[in-house]
Amino acid sequence: MTTISKYITFMATALILFASQTAFALSPQIVAHRAGTADAPENTIYAINLANKNNSDAIWITVQLSKDNQLVLYRPSDLGSLTDQKGPVSSYTAQQLNRINAAYQYNQKNNLQLPMQDTTISTLETILKKYPNTTFYVDLKSPDADPAIQAQAILALLDKTNAFKQVRFYSTNDAFLKALKPLSPKLQLFESRDDTRTLLANVVMNHQCSIKNDKTTTRWYGFELHRKVEVVEKYTLGEARSPATLSWDKEAIDCFRKNGNAYIIVFGVNSDSDYQLAKEIGVDAVMVDSPKAFKK
Repeated sequence: MTTISKYITFMATALILFASQTAFALSPQIVAHRAGTADAPENTIYAINLANKNNSDAIWITVQLSKDNQLVLYRPSDLGSLTDQKGPVSSYTAQQLNRINAAYQYNQKNNLQLPMQDTTISTLETILKKYPNTTFYVDLKSPDADPAIQAQAILALLDKTNAFKQVRFYSTNDAFLKALKPLSPKLQLFESRDDTRTLLANVVMNHQCSIKNDKTTTRWYGFELHRKVEVVEKYTLGEARSPATLSWDKEAIDCFRKNGNAYIIVFGVNSDSDYQLAKEIGVDAVMVDSPKAFKK
C-alpha cells in the first residue's frame, strides 16, 4: 500500500471514529422515570438498583412528606394504589412506611415475590446515603403538605447529608418550588412547569421567543416531548376551545438556548421514534419508563 493510500485509509478511519464519537456525545442522557416504572416497582431501592444496572444517567424519583415530616419515596395520593395499605402517606410515620411493601400490587400483577427489604417505602435520606454517586431529580408530590414545612425538611436533609449537588427539585406545584428558592443558593431547582409550558406554547404556536436574557446561570426545564393541551380562542361574543398537541421542535430548543444557558429534559419518551426526534432537535436528556429498553 502506498503512503498516499495509507493516509487516505487513516483519514477515513479517523473521520468514522470522530463521527461516531460526536453522535454518541450528542445523544440525550437517559433519566429513569420513577426509577424505571416499566421495569420494576417504582420509587424503590430495587428499581434504583436496576436502573443503575441499565446505565441510566440519572434517576427521577417522587417524594412526599410523612406524618413526622420525613421525605419518603412514593407517588400516588393513596397507599392503596401500590401497597396493601390504605390512606395518605401523611397519615403514617417514616418508620411505619418503611414496613409497607411498595411492590405489593406490582407483585400481584406480575406473579412475583420481590425481596421485601428492597421494596419498602424508603426515606430520601436513606437513598442519598446509599447512592452517593447517583444523580437524582426529585419530584415533590405531597398533596397535603405545607410548602414551608416541606421546604425546611428538605433544607435540613441536604445540610445533614451534604447532598446539594446530587439532587435537583421539580414540582407541578409552584408553591413547593417558591418555598425552596429563598432558603439557600445551594438548592438546585427546575424552572416552574407553568412558566415552561407558557414559553413553549409561545414559540411553538405563535413563533414568539420570549426567553429572558440571562447568561449567568443555567436554567433547567422539564416538560413532555408531546403534551395534549386545550387551545382557547377569545372572541367578542365568547370563546372557542379546541384540542391540540404541544410538541418540542428545533425552533423551541433554539429559543430556550438563544439568550442564555438551558438544560432541557423531555418527558414521556418511550419509543425509538420519540428518542430519535429528541436527539435530532438537541434535547439534553429524555425521561423514559424503561431504562432497560434504552440501555444501548
